[in-house]
Amino acid sequence: MNAFKKTPFVLAASLAGALSLSSAHAAEVEVLHWWTSGGEARAANVLKELMEAEGYGWQDFAVAGGGGETAMTVLKSRAMSGNPPSAAQIKGPEIQEWGELGLLGELDGVAEAEGWDTLLPPTVADIMRHDGQYVAVPVNVHRVNWLWANPEVLEAAGVAMPTTLDELFAAGEAIREAGYVPLAHGGQAWQDATVFETVLLATAGTDFYRQALVELDPEALGSATMIEALETFKRLRTLMDDDMPGRDWNIATSMVINGDAAMQLMGDWAKGEFTAAGLTAGVDYLCAAAPGTQDAFTFNIDSLAMFRVEGEEREAQQALARLVLEPTFQEAFNKAKGSIPARPDLDMSEFDTCAQRSQEAFRQTAEQGGLVPSMAHGMAVRADVQGALFDVVTNYFNSPDLEAEEAARRMVNAAQAVL
Repeated sequence: MNAFKKTPFVLAASLAGALSLSSAHAAEVEVLHWWTSGGEARAANVLKELMEAEGYGWQDFAVAGGGGETAMTVLKSRAMSGNPPSAAQIKGPEIQEWGELGLLGELDGVAEAEGWDTLLPPTVADIMRHDGQYVAVPVNVHRVNWLWANPEVLEAAGVAMPTTLDELFAAGEAIREAGYVPLAHGGQAWQDATVFETVLLATAGTDFYRQALVELDPEALGSATMIEALETFKRLRTLMDDDMPGRDWNIATSMVINGDAAMQLMGDWAKGEFTAAGLTAGVDYLCAAAPGTQDAFTFNIDSLAMFRVEGEEREAQQALARLVLEPTFQEAFNKAKGSIPARPDLDMSEFDTCAQRSQEAFRQTAEQGGLVPSMAHGMAVRADVQGALFDVVTNYFNSPDLEAEEAARRMVNAAQAVL
């Protein structure tokens, strides 16, 4: 008998299998994101597993690049060709831009059924709406203004965690003399901007930060206060190593993990890398608000915006939106990612000490008016404005001959050119 001849039973089984696969494919979501580092990928996989447990398919569309610029380029190409994914990692003002194009699908049915208006802090909920309708779901809340440190390196250098910028520079000198890199950094535009906005916050406070990086007030952007912040920002290069150009953020984090560097200024997604390495907060690594920013909270909210889809894909998409805010995902994802849940009603006792501090800081700063959106991470201004500011910040940081006064003038011109 021919081994490849199919009996009617085999043919029927094959057809049934094909129909089953077709049905599964129809009830599938394609999710574009840039959670590609070790801790981030592990976190994203939690949602994939939850979707599959409910019988839905997950087509992963991961685009590497810590700041998301590459992912947004790919997304725009897909959307212009009329073939957007079911959901995409879109943040801050860009949610409104996509909404204005009429490409986002509403989630009000899910939101009402799940009580999102009650679950979410107003600051978070407002970002997820376009024209009053929910079009995106928040995955987490990141604090950007963190300082991470290797306690063994600090001890070897005889220094404590710095709480002011002056203390940071003093500690850096001792760390360098002890044979370590004081501050791990990756020379990419978004990483430069992350450090810059943290220095600005420490130098000038939350009100000035809003005037300059949210409202784009030309007087603030070109002021003596801005010039002082730029000078301090550039001075931080003396604490970094010469091999930083082009280095990814998680590689910089690994320098702290491995004891090659003492500290890193980076958002709390860095904690996901410490967690993935099996390290314990408060023991194997230290966390604290970035020096001088103890009373502020620069937030970066990851969210999934939903594109207009129909039929079974919409059913799967609605399930995705529901699962994102359920406790199971919020707890598992944020423990792996390093962030805190988007919904503040969850029990944080099983989270590490850094996450517990972050949630308390979020609560306190929200009450005191210290919450500010991160310019570096797409929460404060449109993408074109952000890009213009990135160019000024990173060119200044990497150009020895460019003075702070000129950088401030360019910042004013950049903001006015795109408004």
